[in-house]
Amino acid sequence: MSCPICNAPTAAQWRPFCSRRCADLDLAKWLRGSYAIPAQEPDEIAEAQHDPSEPRYKPH
Repeated sequence: MSCPICNAPTAAQWRPFCSRRCADLDLAKWLRGSYAIPAQEPDEIAEAQHDPSEPRYKPH
């Protein structure tokens, strides 16, 4: 197995990383939100699901 940050061989002490430096770089990515999965905002989802042939708001 190689380090997911720099592809060097892993070290047992830092597995799955090769060093503390790479482990810290990975942690920083998590803390910054770099690994976040992009998502649609609720308004964007409603727009994507809206049928333009139907009125937006139906009277009661």
